[in-house]
Amino acid sequence: MNTAAARPPRPLISAVVPFLNEAATLPVLFAELEQQLGALGLPWELVLVDDGSRDESLEVVRSQLEQRPQLKATVLSLSRNFGKEAALTAGLQASRGDVVVPLDADLQDPPELIGAMLEQWRQGFDVVYAVRRRRAGESNTKRLTAFGFYRLMGRLSSTAIPADTGDFRLMDRCVVEALLQLPERSRFMKGLFAWVGFRQSAISYDRDARQGGKSNWNYWKLWNFALDGITSFSRVPLQVLSGSGVAIAFLALLYGGWMVLRTLVFGIDLPGYASLMTAVLFLGGVQLIGLGMLGEYLGRVFEEVKARPLYLVRERWEQ
Repeated sequence: MNTAAARPPRPLISAVVPFLNEAATLPVLFAELEQQLGALGLPWELVLVDDGSRDESLEVVRSQLEQRPQLKATVLSLSRNFGKEAALTAGLQASRGDVVVPLDADLQDPPELIGAMLEQWRQGFDVVYAVRRRRAGESNTKRLTAFGFYRLMGRLSSTAIPADTGDFRLMDRCVVEALLQLPERSRFMKGLFAWVGFRQSAISYDRDARQGGKSNWNYWKLWNFALDGITSFSRVPLQVLSGSGVAIAFLALLYGGWMVLRTLVFGIDLPGYASLMTAVLFLGGVQLIGLGMLGEYLGRVFEEVKARPLYLVRERWEQ
């Protein structure tokens, strides 16, 4: 493992950028990375992963690289949209840097922070992750749900996942190699970044609004993303389900004993239809919720045992 004393004085920086339908923002991204990383005076490369874009994103990438023949770059075009987590993994596998920095193509992750991250890396930290103080350009609903999700994950997961932290971080090569050893297909990268451990440090920033285009994340995708995170890093929902079953059975036993006692003392009265339907519907709802939880876990086991590739590359070129 690298130590602060053994680390190269001029590390190669790999900027890994997965993108989907970002034709409007890519020219700004190239210019900003060229300015900020060039100012560091260090060698750097750009790893771009096209996650099945349906707009002119790939053509924009070609044009930008033709205008910068001196830029060292690797471009992967996936055969279809495999999702951001798979595209990010593809970028990490293609990277060759001593340090690797995943970034969003919309420039909500400011490249100017990379210099400060490098300083902490030189002090001996293997991972320097960025924590969002403010999230500009997002609705109150999205901010509230994101706030709640990260706090919920903090309580459910045995792995300490930093709150308000995305993929934007600087990682030493040893951390990237550790991540690439993890074989799962349902990849919740924020959890995997935390699970591998190593020495980690945080840096705070204000997240700006998108530089152009629109987000590819809708609430349905965010909901599935949250389920991936919970089922990948917590068994608490299954434990809650088991506990609920025990509690309901215990209450039913107490209620049954009370009914027997009341019948012996006061005789038989006419059972209440409303209370019977309430009990039946309540237990039916609990059972359906339980089946849903089991289905979520079982579905992910089904995806893992098929062992399909995480992604397929349609085209790759280097400059």
